[in-house]
Amino acid sequence: MSNKQKTIKNEVTLSGVGLHTGNKVEMTFKPAPVNNGYVFKRIDLEGEPIIEASAEYVVNTQRGTNLEKRGVVINTSEHVLAAVVALDIDNIIIEINAPEPPIMDGSSKHFVEALEKAGICEQDAEKEEYVVKEVISYKDEETGSEIILMPSDEYQVTAMVDFGTKVLGTQNATLNSLSDFKAEICDARTFSFLHELEMLLDNNLIKGGDLNNAIVYVDKEISAETMEKLKKAFNKADLTVKPNGILDNLTLRWTNEAARHKLLDVIGDLSLVGTRIKGKVIANKPGHLVNTIFAKKLQKIIKQEKRNYVPKFDLNQPPLMDIHQIMNILPHRPPFLLIDRILELSDKHVVGMKNVTMNESFFIGHFPGAPVMPGVLQVEAMAQCGGVLVLSTVPDPENYLTYFMKMDNVKFKQKVLPGDTLIFKAEIITPIRRGICHMQAYGYANGKLVVEAELMAQIARKPKE
Repeated sequence: MSNKQKTIKNEVTLSGVGLHTGNKVEMTFKPAPVNNGYVFKRIDLEGEPIIEASAEYVVNTQRGTNLEKRGVVINTSEHVLAAVVALDIDNIIIEINAPEPPIMDGSSKHFVEALEKAGICEQDAEKEEYVVKEVISYKDEETGSEIILMPSDEYQVTAMVDFGTKVLGTQNATLNSLSDFKAEICDARTFSFLHELEMLLDNNLIKGGDLNNAIVYVDKEISAETMEKLKKAFNKADLTVKPNGILDNLTLRWTNEAARHKLLDVIGDLSLVGTRIKGKVIANKPGHLVNTIFAKKLQKIIKQEKRNYVPKFDLNQPPLMDIHQIMNILPHRPPFLLIDRILELSDKHVVGMKNVTMNESFFIGHFPGAPVMPGVLQVEAMAQCGGVLVLSTVPDPENYLTYFMKMDNVKFKQKVLPGDTLIFKAEIITPIRRGICHMQAYGYANGKLVVEAELMAQIARKPKE
């Protein structure tokens, strides 16, 4: 798959009914800008509020994965999200005029077809992906439900279900590649057991259900009273239970359709992590509760790793710029030249290096007997790195000077001591205009983040002598 982010080319609208409300629903997929992710937009409410598809907004998992943000609700989000993930879409706006998407046939089939009809296009930004490096797991000791995530070359999912009933038995399903989702998983429909169906009917739910969008496994004897309720709910004059234990002779698309649908749910629920996953998921007795608890756990792990992330650079490779080439660009000179090498340089980022030695003049007074590199000089070194980036955009950098304009969100995480090797990385936040450069910069040493800051500088021509 491409490393570029993707969205859809055109808007596309689907209509149907909500499974539990029975109300008519209209849902429109719309293109979204880079780094937007998946969002639901409730156009039936004042202000058209937005709910991001994030695990942090999961409020309950009864009869589906339900999200809530500031009182605004989206129910049964998983089938729609599974389709979006499977088609390798990174950014999309899902406009909806009701609390829940249309149930359609109880699978992701119609959502996949609509998105393919809209067309998919690449965007000018790199895709974010979480590469699994070690096993991550969660187990519900009470139910035995367990999810394990392990390293793999691509996103793969295996689901194993066992409901302890003869009619369904034990089933497994595996998806080795998201490219197989349409052929092997997306048609798998939601299902329910008769005892669950009775409870839903008694609570005036599944108003939008019929025998075309839910498989009903009959796991108990049907009383005459229950049969009459089912006939009324499904608007059928007659209902039967066939030898395969399914109500009204619904033809299964696969013998393990239940396991395939549970796999579909896992993909939809884990999309709430907010990041593409490169790893293999093994889900034993999955359900929306265990799926979303695991999604929350994984989301926290990813955020923590991002905070502690240290990029790796091969310091044994010849530098892109040595100290002489740096001095051809920067006006700074010893003892205030604080960059020794440039390792990487593009139109959007720069990576530089400084070896910190006891010979630095500032160690004489900062501090006697306990030498520590001043934080302001760490920021200055990052700024000089950024100076190389911005001055490389002009044909005659020797005729320019770089001036600091402001520093924001400056944080010092660790002490920098003699003998440390500092690696600085600065990235453009907004395009350079009129010589003004707005950057996010980081400094690393000993495998740790030691300093970070948001910097703004401007280049100006040297005064004429």
